[in-house]
Amino acid sequence: QVQLVESGGGLVQAGGSLRLSCVASGNLFGVLAMGWYRQAPGEERVWVARITSAGVTLYSDSVKGRFTISMDNAKNTQYLQMNSLKPEDTAMYYCARWSNDYGIGNPVYWGQGTQVTVSS
Repeated sequence: QVQLVESGGGLVQAGGSLRLSCVASGNLFGVLAMGWYRQAPGEERVWVARITSAGVTLYSDSVKGRFTISMDNAKNTQYLQMNSLKPEDTAMYYCARWSNDYGIGNPVYWGQGTQVTVSS
């Protein structure tokens, strides 16, 4: 089993920044693709960004240019630097980990989520 624990959420004004972290532990079987999803109240969970062990990144159009995903392989930790936050970024953010290093298919493991609230 793999455990994912997020931290770093909170309340911030529009235009501000937050940095989310996610630590992976357990039977990791090496470094695989990780990423972030988010779910706003009453909406479906949607993909935000993902990164491979080689540092290849991909972003959803809604966050491209504002969010940066990174990973410290030695610490089994991924980060999501969120800048120029907007009220529509308000959501529960979930850390995710795939069972492959391409981010293909659905993630296998999920964190418990960390709340991000952006006030206008």
